[in-house]
Amino acid sequence: MNIIGLVAEYNPLHNGHIYQIKKIKEMFPDSVIVLVLNGYFLERGEISFLSKEDKVRYALDNGIDIVLELPVVFGCQAADVFSYQSIYLLNMLNIDTLVFGSESGDIKTMKEIGIRQQDSKYNDLVKDYLNKGLNYPTAMAKALDIDFEFNPNDLLGISYLKAIDKINPRIKAVTIKRTSSYHDLDSNNNIISASNIRNKFLNNVDVSSYTPYFARMINPNMNEYFKLLKSKILTDTKLDSYLDVTEGLDYRLKKVIRNCNSLDELINKLKSKRYTYNKISRTLVHILLGITPDVNAQDSYLKVLGFSKEGSNYLKKLDIDFNLYKHHPLYKYELNSSMIYDLINNTDTYSYESKNKPVIKD
Repeated sequence: MNIIGLVAEYNPLHNGHIYQIKKIKEMFPDSVIVLVLNGYFLERGEISFLSKEDKVRYALDNGIDIVLELPVVFGCQAADVFSYQSIYLLNMLNIDTLVFGSESGDIKTMKEIGIRQQDSKYNDLVKDYLNKGLNYPTAMAKALDIDFEFNPNDLLGISYLKAIDKINPRIKAVTIKRTSSYHDLDSNNNIISASNIRNKFLNNVDVSSYTPYFARMINPNMNEYFKLLKSKILTDTKLDSYLDVTEGLDYRLKKVIRNCNSLDELINKLKSKRYTYNKISRTLVHILLGITPDVNAQDSYLKVLGFSKEGSNYLKKLDIDFNLYKHHPLYKYELNSSMIYDLINNTDTYSYESKNKPVIKD
């Protein structure tokens, strides 16, 4: 029996994700599939269009056997941290294979890039190219002297492979080539990217043919989000105490926030070649949730969000206390993120969080 690991945000869960799960079951018919799931605030600093509870239920409905929580403090960080903590959790459940989607489908090159990124000169070269005005993907390619298009899922794949090498090199990595581009916001194929679905949804386009869960999608109230964020920035006297608020960003935030009327306006006034839109978006989430740099001295806690019958049978075989998360110092951020999510969207996810009961699929 294979124990297969997956990492996902399901923002929202769509036809492409369902295809991926079916493909895994074809490739590994006798398997248990373990998913590490990101919740309310996501890797690019975005707000989830589906609640965590809905994502857990839909994952189980489509063949996932065990769903684990990726703590928000790691879920809203850059690829290397996001990936390392996800693989850390999957390794705790003894996965033997990680499956992930990628644009290139080229694991050999991704592994090579991950190895070359460990060179001590790499980061200095990237900084030099950034200072010359290149964007981050181009700076990476220049520093590595490689002809490779650094698309979002390939970047995550590189980070997954580096994490596997550090945590457990015995884990086998398998990639399923994506059939849609993250940057494509216009396609109307059966399988399109989550970003395309969100864009269509926000523009009142029917997305029912792309995701069976369209009726449960939330349109995040970005005006409310910006109000909460603006209040925090204006009143907090120690902005530089939060994760990634470095190099005078606290001063710049205080300087521009009063004359900004939306999140996009704020980010566009702050972004640069070095500080990308996504990096600033993540940093603003850190400020709003009160996430401090010391979180990176911790590893993820293990919390099971849901399981199928097969998943339950597998969990019973493991010698693990699954209640330790309640005492973990990082767990408080999950409850805080739920409350903030509810304030933004007028939802009641905190009731689900406070019950602490996994979803069980019969």
